[in-house]
Amino acid sequence: MQTRFQISTNGPGLYEFTRDVAAWVQGTGLLTMFIQHTSASLVIQENADPEVQTDLQNFFARLVPPTTDPSMAYLTHTYEGPDDMPAHIKAALLPNHLSIPVTDGKLALGTWQGVYLFEHRDRPHRRSVVAHLT
Repeated sequence: MQTRFQISTNGPGLYEFTRDVAAWVQGTGLLTMFIQHTSASLVIQENADPEVQTDLQNFFARLVPPTTDPSMAYLTHTYEGPDDMPAHIKAALLPNHLSIPVTDGKLALGTWQGVYLFEHRDRPHRRSVVAHLT
């Protein structure tokens, strides 16, 4: 069983789509999700306190600043904007796929866990995530 989730983003940040995934899964098996982009990531993260998402975003912005930051002067891929190459670096550091067990039609996530798309680009995007349940 396979589907594609389309997630609209409005710039950098974590976009939870757990409810969409939970509404789609059925039966028992292993759910694999794969993002079809090289400047965004998939993560399982806490969904109770929004400060967690803010802190993660701020950490990665500090870890990999835009190419306009003097510390990033060594980068050569800059023609798609100052956020593009840093977005690729962040995506290389974070997962592009997730595996989640499904038991009796329910995601086997922990109490405070949610499924997120982590957008690394500054402008809005429409991201595609392929989901496969076996």
